[in-house]
Amino acid sequence: MSAIATAAALSIPTSLCRSSKFNAKKAVRGGFAVSAILGEEGEFVDRKNIWTTIFEVEDPRSKVPQCKGKFLDVNQALEVARYDIQYCDWKARQDVLTIMLLHEKVVQVLNPLAREYKSIGTLKKELAELQEELSVAHNQVHISEARIGTALDKLAYMETLVNDRLLQDRNTMESNVSTPTPSTSKESLDTVKTRQPRRSLNVSGPVQSYHARLKNFWYPVAFSADLKDDTMIPIDCFEEPWVIFRGKDGKPGCVQNTCAHRACPLHLGSVKEGRIQCPYHGWEYSTNGKCEKMPSTRLGNVKIRAVPCFEQEGMIWIWPGDDPPTANLPSLLPPSGFQIHAEIVMELPVEHGLLLDNLLDLAHAPFTHTSTFAKGWSVPSLVKFLTPASGLQGYWDPYPIDMEFRPPCMVLSTIGISKPGKLEGQNTKECSTHLHQLHVCLPSSRQKTRLLYRMSLDFAPVLKHVPFIQYLWRHFAEKVLNEDLRLVLGQQERMLNGANVWNWPVSYDKLGVRYRLWRDAVEQGSKRLPFEKSA
Repeated sequence: MSAIATAAALSIPTSLCRSSKFNAKKAVRGGFAVSAILGEEGEFVDRKNIWTTIFEVEDPRSKVPQCKGKFLDVNQALEVARYDIQYCDWKARQDVLTIMLLHEKVVQVLNPLAREYKSIGTLKKELAELQEELSVAHNQVHISEARIGTALDKLAYMETLVNDRLLQDRNTMESNVSTPTPSTSKESLDTVKTRQPRRSLNVSGPVQSYHARLKNFWYPVAFSADLKDDTMIPIDCFEEPWVIFRGKDGKPGCVQNTCAHRACPLHLGSVKEGRIQCPYHGWEYSTNGKCEKMPSTRLGNVKIRAVPCFEQEGMIWIWPGDDPPTANLPSLLPPSGFQIHAEIVMELPVEHGLLLDNLLDLAHAPFTHTSTFAKGWSVPSLVKFLTPASGLQGYWDPYPIDMEFRPPCMVLSTIGISKPGKLEGQNTKECSTHLHQLHVCLPSSRQKTRLLYRMSLDFAPVLKHVPFIQYLWRHFAEKVLNEDLRLVLGQQERMLNGANVWNWPVSYDKLGVRYRLWRDAVEQGSKRLPFEKSA
């Protein structure tokens, strides 16, 4: 029992107390029992051996590769960063061990049995010296903590560079390229110099026709609030004209926007009793594409093409591909605690891939958006997008913004803000208020995108009730978008003339690069798409 009480007093595991070798003597003062542990000969036991068994970790400095003055490839630099982490761990253990041993000395100095052999002055002097040593040791622990944080950031950055080797190995992606092993980090400088030239993504020349495989996804095409019972929404999707309207049951349908009779655009007509009526000769079609009324002639078995159409969470989706549609639609609702404040639709004269490239990049903000949300932003010395090795989501550093590419054409982002146009903190969790955005980039044609934008806030719910506020939101959204458009349109012009818009990707381009690799894999018919979340 005395061993358990002593272990509790000293905050060490009872398994480390060798009770068979100890005698416990007790002194009671002021109603408090104080225990001291003495060895068999009556002397204080040195617990250094006990603590050393807990903190005994080999000093890694002797194993650190000697790289001074040498050229390092990515994997070698990553290995050095890992040794840096190991050294910081070892140093932190030594610092904590020092504090624990100093606390042991304090216990010894304050022990009633020790006071019988030392004067008060001696005890005060020893305690003052121990207090000073403890202060130094605690400061050292804080320094070690900061070093570990810096080393972890460095390691995370090096790992992103290793992950970005996908760019160099993209031609062999379908053969399941293995992750670089430690052996690859020991290549000689001659081997490094003889490697193949740096590869880039090739996105250049006229936009080719969309591959059929890219159509085999659910695509959001409209907001539910925009489709009334007696209205229609004409859209283009993959260079085909469609029209959306509600049937008799109120459910939306999507049919070819071309009358079977004389190819008249159906959206120029009207919706009558859940059927869309052609304005030319009055032929009427239901949401499944069947012609149910032909005025002034005999009704024939006529049908126009219809695609699967579904409504979920305030959005209307279609499946334009030939494969059977999947059973589940992804959720695009904002996180819990947010309210939707604006839903805006725009038709933009750019290819949807170029627009996605732009939305998945935040490093351009302090240079491009100088008159809107990034006005006054400083230019960071380093911008990073931190993400899992296999993923299409992550967060920006140093900006408090989380971002995700959601296949096939959606970008979701959560921005930590303190007031409009300003950033706060180092990550979204440190911010008290947030803006959530959804961008849907529907591929209308090879040089046209239908953009669906939804904005949500987790603060200021009263703004929803301000008259005409939707016009203010739209004005601001268009102002931000126009700052991007003048650049993206210039990119598109040069791309069509043969320039490669992904000629030299860098580390902060990671999410855009991963989108391009995902899209290439879809079009090439890969059985397993890259960056898929494991089931």
